[in-house]
Amino acid sequence: VYSPVTLSLIRLPLITPSYRFSSSHFFETKSRISFSILKYLKQNSNHISTHQLRALSITMGGKESTPVAGPGEDEFVEAVVAKTSEVPEGQMLEVTIGEDGRALLVHQNGKLTAIGNKCTHYGAPLAKGCLGEGRVRCPWHGACFNTGTGDIEDFPGLDSIPSYEVKVEGENIIVKANKNLLKANRRLVVSASSSENVEDDRTFVIIGGGPASVVCAETLRQEGFRGKIILCCREKTLPYDRPKITKAMNEPAAKIALKPESFYQQLYIDLQLGKEVTKVNTTDKSITFSDDTTLNYNCLMIATGGKPRTLPIPGFNENVHLLREPAQANDIATISQGKRVVVIGTSFIGMEVAAYLSNKAAIVECIGVSAVPFENVLGTRIGKALQQLFEEKGVKFHLNAGVKEIISEEGKVTGLTLPSGETFPTDVVIAGVGQYYIVITCTHIHVHTCTCTHTG
Repeated sequence: VYSPVTLSLIRLPLITPSYRFSSSHFFETKSRISFSILKYLKQNSNHISTHQLRALSITMGGKESTPVAGPGEDEFVEAVVAKTSEVPEGQMLEVTIGEDGRALLVHQNGKLTAIGNKCTHYGAPLAKGCLGEGRVRCPWHGACFNTGTGDIEDFPGLDSIPSYEVKVEGENIIVKANKNLLKANRRLVVSASSSENVEDDRTFVIIGGGPASVVCAETLRQEGFRGKIILCCREKTLPYDRPKITKAMNEPAAKIALKPESFYQQLYIDLQLGKEVTKVNTTDKSITFSDDTTLNYNCLMIATGGKPRTLPIPGFNENVHLLREPAQANDIATISQGKRVVVIGTSFIGMEVAAYLSNKAAIVECIGVSAVPFENVLGTRIGKALQQLFEEKGVKFHLNAGVKEIISEEGKVTGLTLPSGETFPTDVVIAGVGQYYIVITCTHIHVHTCTCTHTG
C-alpha cells in the first residue's frame, strides 16, 4: 500500500534517458519529476554545468548496457527460431533459442525484432500481453517494454529486458543472443556519471525504502547527478517489493529485494539501513535519526509510505498480527499452519493473506464491513464473483459485520466476538484494515513541488 507521495513519485523515468524515448507522451509523463528536481538542483548550486545535467547514461539499447548476469558476456547462441510465415505483420511469437533460451519475436511495420520473453516484474509471459505501437504491455500488471530495445517504459516493473539481433535468410528468421542475458531476462543500464570520482559536493537524501526511493536514486544517476545520494531506510533489509509479502509470505526479505546490493554499489548510492528518521529541519537542512545522530542535505525526498491501522476494540493488542514487513509475513505463515485463522478486512491485504493461507491453515474466516469483498474498490458484481472463488477454496465469510471484541487467555488469542454477539473460536487473528501515513516531524518546511500528469 503506497502513500500519495509514493504514488506520485513512483512514476519517475526508468532505465534509459527519457529524452530519447520514441513516444512524446511518455517523455512528458516520465521526465517531468526528475527534470524538475534537477532544475531545482541547478538553480541552487554553481557546482554543476548544464551539460552535466544531461543524462550521461547510454541511449536506448546502447553498448554500455550492463546485464544483470555474470561473466562470459561474449558468449552467444544463434539459431533459426521460426519461418517468416509464422509471424505475420502486427503479431508476436514466443520462440526458443538454443536448448532452453526463450525470446519474444515481434513483427511490426515491416521489421522483425526480438526481446526478452517475460516481464521483469512478476515474470508474466509477454506473448500474452498487448502489442501497441512499438511497445508491448504486460498482461498482469501493465508494465510496458519497447519492442525494439527492451527498455522499460512503464511501471510497476523496474528493469529492462534484453534485445537480440535478428536477421532473415530466405524464409528463416535467425536470432543471435547473449547466453547470460537469455538466462537473466533483464538488464541494468549503468550511467556514465556513476563514478567514484564525483565532482559535486552536494548531498541528496532519500527517506524510505520502497520503489519510489530506489527509482528516484537510480534516475538521479541516469540523468547526470554526480553528488552524494544517501538512501535512509528504517528497516535493516535491502529495499524490497512490499506487495509481494502477501503473495509469498514465507519468503525472506532477500528474495523479494527490488535490487541486489551490487546495484547500489555500482551507482554509488549510500544505503543506510536500520536508520529511522524522526525529525526534519528544513531551515538547517538536516535530518535527525532515532539514535539522535544527524545528517545534512542539499535536497530531500520523503517517500515513507504507511503503517498498518489498528482497531479501537477490546483485545486488539500484540496478539493480533499486522502485516507490513517480511518478518511479520514469515511469522504469520509459520504460526498459521494447521490453525484456525480469522482475517479482519476484506480488501487487498486481507484477501491476499486469506488466499495464501487457504490451503495451509485448518480454517480461514474473513470478517468485513462491506456486503462483498473488494466492494469499495471493485464493485459488487466483481466482489461477489471473487467471493465465490474464495468460498470454493474453503474460505468462510462474515460480511456486513465488524468485530466487537478479541478474546485472549494466558497471552494467546482464543476467540472473537461479532457485534451480533456471535462468538467463535480462533487461534490466529490477522488484521488488514487499512493504513496510517508515517509521519515525520518537520520544522520550517518549504515544499518544492513537481507536477506529473499521466496520459494514455
